[in-house]
Amino acid sequence: MQITFLGTSSGVPTRSRNVSSIALRLPQRAELWLFDCGEGTQHQILRSDLKMSQISRIFITHLHGDHIFGLMGLLASCGLAGNVQRVDIYGPPGLNEYIQAATRYSHTHFSYPVKVHAIRPGIIYEDNEFTVTCGLLHHRITALGYRVAEKDRPGTFDVEKAKALQIPPGPVYGQLKRGETVTLKDGRVIKGKELCGPTEIGRKIAYCTDTIYTDGAVELAQDADVLIHEATFAHQDADLAFDRLHSTSTMAAQTALMGGAHRLIMTHFSPRYAPGNSIELKDLLSEARAIFPNTHMAYDFMTYDVPRRREADGLGGAARDNQGLKTLSKS
Repeated sequence: MQITFLGTSSGVPTRSRNVSSIALRLPQRAELWLFDCGEGTQHQILRSDLKMSQISRIFITHLHGDHIFGLMGLLASCGLAGNVQRVDIYGPPGLNEYIQAATRYSHTHFSYPVKVHAIRPGIIYEDNEFTVTCGLLHHRITALGYRVAEKDRPGTFDVEKAKALQIPPGPVYGQLKRGETVTLKDGRVIKGKELCGPTEIGRKIAYCTDTIYTDGAVELAQDADVLIHEATFAHQDADLAFDRLHSTSTMAAQTALMGGAHRLIMTHFSPRYAPGNSIELKDLLSEARAIFPNTHMAYDFMTYDVPRRREADGLGGAARDNQGLKTLSKS
């Protein structure tokens, strides 16, 4: 699971930061999931190592322009390229009407199936590997946060140990790999868990923007390997945050702390904190780290490979997170 930040500015783009979008690459299934699609997202994808043809799901938090104005252009380009199989789009009520109107007035015709899902809080997608849930945030219009949870998997199957126990190969190996208990023809009862390494704990990612501090975001962040949370304003500008229902850096840090997240990556920064101003982005980072030390600041094209956790790997949260620091890099 690899996260790529395609846009990390709030409201309007700047020379170095585009508006909101992140990509979650799932290399084991050659899929790309997008979260929000601000104006220019397709250009950002073209400048990255991501493949537009792998886009299969798009999750929209809310219908403000800096989160959706790139959606129609991206969908149209995917159709012209002719190599996208199907796109499922998830978002709040009104998203389907927006896409239908844009399609009608621009005379756009998709050459592939596009399915829009109007979602409510709860599980919105599930397969044999992942569960995606959404929850309400607190913004000026209906806004949703997302949580992607990878399902736990049995540890590596010890084939040599199975051979030493004279377990005949075949379908029984598959059962044991899944951790099941099997009764052999000779009457022996074999527990699959005893032939597998430590359970691979499924990774969890939470994405929360736009919102002021809210219990809904804390719930989505529970035990997340990484929480991606907006930090539009500095703590000193909390009045602006409350007025516009956005978060400060300290609110993002409090959400990570209360949710027990392992890492916080802040995004959606106001252009007012450009270098040379009285408050700069480095000040927002310092504010957040005073509350939640394992905080990082996203920038466009930053990638992060989410490390796996094992049931008995001997790594505490801090050690595991320090290990993951090596994966924060420019694309």
